[in-house]
Amino acid sequence: MTRLATSSPTSLAFLLASLILAYEPIRWLVGTWTDPSYPSTGALYLIAVAALVLWSMTSPVRQNSIGHRQMAVLLLLAAALIRLASQVLAINVIGGLALAIDVFALATLLRTGERQRAVSPFWLSVLFLFTLPVERILQRLLGYPLQELSAKLSCSGLGLFFSDLSCSGIRIGLAGKDVLVDLPCSGTSGLMLAMAFLVILTALYRPNLLTAVLWIGITLGLALIGNSLRIALLAVGIAYPGSVLEADVMAQPLHDIIGYLTLLLSMAPVLAFYKPRPAEWRAARAVFSLPVMSRPLQKMSALVFLSLALFIVSLPRHALDVSSSTRPQPLPLTLAGEVGVEEALLPIEEQYFRQYGGHAQKRRYGPMALTLVHTSSPLRHLHAPDDCLRGLGFDVTFLGSRFEPVPTALYRARSKTGGDWRVAVTFTSSTGETTHNIAEAIWLWLKRPGTTWTSIQRITPWTLDEPQRAAFEAAAGAALDLNTRTSGIFPAQKEKRI
Repeated sequence: MTRLATSSPTSLAFLLASLILAYEPIRWLVGTWTDPSYPSTGALYLIAVAALVLWSMTSPVRQNSIGHRQMAVLLLLAAALIRLASQVLAINVIGGLALAIDVFALATLLRTGERQRAVSPFWLSVLFLFTLPVERILQRLLGYPLQELSAKLSCSGLGLFFSDLSCSGIRIGLAGKDVLVDLPCSGTSGLMLAMAFLVILTALYRPNLLTAVLWIGITLGLALIGNSLRIALLAVGIAYPGSVLEADVMAQPLHDIIGYLTLLLSMAPVLAFYKPRPAEWRAARAVFSLPVMSRPLQKMSALVFLSLALFIVSLPRHALDVSSSTRPQPLPLTLAGEVGVEEALLPIEEQYFRQYGGHAQKRRYGPMALTLVHTSSPLRHLHAPDDCLRGLGFDVTFLGSRFEPVPTALYRARSKTGGDWRVAVTFTSSTGETTHNIAEAIWLWLKRPGTTWTSIQRITPWTLDEPQRAAFEAAAGAALDLNTRTSGIFPAQKEKRI
């Protein structure tokens, strides 16, 4: 096996097998970069990976070795097993992880860690993980606790300077203004940029694993502090207009500029003090003492690997998180004086629910509409309206949230044909929890995996009279028995999100 690369048919068989295994994950990954429903910047991280590899490859190898070939083969086998799990469980992200292992194997084979301009193959593969929709996953799984933590840190800082401050969960009250630390401000975007920055430095410095893990923790803490500083500055700018800058801190580009400046400030200690001593790169040494194979045995092993690849991609896909069957309540026949008319699901929607369970309902009431999605697997089915609306070609703007009469997230959706809509969404569970926040809904579901969740979207024309809109929403809430509990700490008004 150590002379694997010297046999052209054998190398071609391994290459073909790897391409067969990687085809579907690559197709899915590229789709996340181009699909509007995935607001992914993963292609930029791929450019960073390619630039680091090219920079290293244009320098000579410092020492001769053969162990990197053994390591590359072992990594390809590991990627095949991960790809097997992705195929069987129908979880595309696992297939993306297999691609990262492929990058590890390729960089090891190219000996990027042994060149004069050395770049760690392992940390290159970690950087490749950022090409996946990692931010979306983090927002759904960790967005709510990050919101809570960011709001708590911001309140602690603001409390040092302001006495007219009140804090409750993700809501901050300052100078009579109600400010909401909404999901986009959970810090996941800044956290992604900070971690990618550290991974690039680590790929270049190549420290030992303990040092790298220590600095990952430090960078994580600094990113959270930087995000809390950003929230505090925005909150002060909202509560005291003109006190920070003679401009609206929520307007672009000032809003993003404040975010980038606080992120740069929080990363300054990393740039100043993170200069670890490189550890010895040991990829040239075989992890296992594999026997030298004869040429016929090498060809046979390559054919076995090729057969394994064909077997893996031909296996049926059985998604692990398929929703159990649900029995949704029938939608009301009339709402706000309008008779309801059933609307059929789109073909792609029907196929999705047949494959992954759950149930969706659509009914139009004159110019207004209700859309409900029922599921016992919210990680698979529930999402904010902007995900699917952007995928359907709408230009979507998040307007903020309100908490009365029910917790609701508000969006404006403009179609290419000139349609303009206001979308209000609430998530409610079979045990009575109600939230406007998809991250909170998933967090609550993780605590009680047996519960069923429903997404309730109320869609009205943007130009609809406010009394008619309010009557429709009130009638929908009463008909669907929405939980109207609120904290009672803040007045009934739309929150100013940051």
